[in-house]
Amino acid sequence: MRIRDIMSKDVHVARPGDTLQEVAGRMSQGDFGFMPVADGDSLIGTITDRDITVRAVAGGAAPSSPVVEFISRDPWTVRDDEDLKTALDLMGTRQVRRAPVLDKNGRLVGVVSLGDLSTRVKEKYTGETLEDISRPD
Repeated sequence: MRIRDIMSKDVHVARPGDTLQEVAGRMSQGDFGFMPVADGDSLIGTITDRDITVRAVAGGAAPSSPVVEFISRDPWTVRDDEDLKTALDLMGTRQVRRAPVLDKNGRLVGVVSLGDLSTRVKEKYTGETLEDISRPD
């Protein structure tokens, strides 16, 4: 089974000029804490609710500040044609719970999470990955 078979395709995307308040509001309404940030079709980073809280708000940023100032650049990504087990292994190694999914042309086509993978891969592998992700640096 491939990533494209289980990834979330209905992805909310932030744009570089979106404000912190706009992005946080969309996260709140959608009950999620992660958004890819794209400029046109190009993925330029990701933003999490933690980024907004720790990087922006704790640093004194105004709600009207552009989200691009607080994104994590060069995010780890997976290809939509990758095998699920390969993605789990990489998530464990990189200690990430969610990753943008790109197609063969590098366009953002979805997001995959540990939760998505856990429903399709043997419980043993998911548990090992969660343990790797949760291990302190």
